[in-house]
Amino acid sequence: MKPTKKITGRMLFVLSIVLFIFQMGYLFLHATYELEYIDNRLFYAINILIVAGMAASILLLFSIPKTWKIISYVIVGILILLQGGLILNHSQQTKQIVSFSPDMKNQFVLKENRKTGEAVYYRTYYRLFARPKEVLPYETQGKFKLKWLENDIAALTYQAADKSIHQYIGTYGARDSGISYTYVGPTIQGQWEGNGARIESRPDGISVNYNGKSGEYSWDNVVQFGTIAIVLMHNGEAEWTIGLNENFQSHSNDPKPPAGDITLYQVTMKSVRPIRLTYVE
Repeated sequence: MKPTKKITGRMLFVLSIVLFIFQMGYLFLHATYELEYIDNRLFYAINILIVAGMAASILLLFSIPKTWKIISYVIVGILILLQGGLILNHSQQTKQIVSFSPDMKNQFVLKENRKTGEAVYYRTYYRLFARPKEVLPYETQGKFKLKWLENDIAALTYQAADKSIHQYIGTYGARDSGISYTYVGPTIQGQWEGNGARIESRPDGISVNYNGKSGEYSWDNVVQFGTIAIVLMHNGEAEWTIGLNENFQSHSNDPKPPAGDITLYQVTMKSVRPIRLTYVE
């Protein structure tokens, strides 16, 4: 047996064992802590790697009669096709959204049961795993649009079964050093302008004016996500999202006005661009 062939076979064998142990650990974590892969199909894909790696290592390390080789090929083929079928079946049952932030540091993960319309938002761990955090409040229709407003703000626009439009915000950071919980509305008190848009945050609520159209939103119609984004609601539907940009500073503990930018994003299934605004007074 050639040394290269022997080394390759051993490496594939070790890799297959490592992946098998990894899968066993995953099953334990899943049963104990509800931990999942960010994409459930990874489980079956890793199984395929284990089967293929183990089969290849055996064929490289041992001299097997031709008949047994053919039987081995058939068995391996059946196992791989079985896992491939499970991948396709899972894709038909579950719609998954896995999106990385522009700087690749954060991940937005959503899994929707296609049959029931229940969509679950997941918080990620170690870039490969996720745990369910929250069920979206409305039965979804399978139509989603995701936009990263900042590296730590992801806006998911979706259509509910009753055709209403809603938005869910994934937040992965904080502003002002994140020392304490802050409310977005009070931190942007004053007027903000940019690219034909104007926002005014007052003690009684927030007003938005864009391209000649205006809307008034009391605090009862403002939904906060984390400490860096809010969604403005009207008649039970989302209309605007406001996010604090990474350069935002509230200066809440000194007399200086807020600094940096905020982002205004219209809630629609159509393609729209986020609008950056700066503090004017």
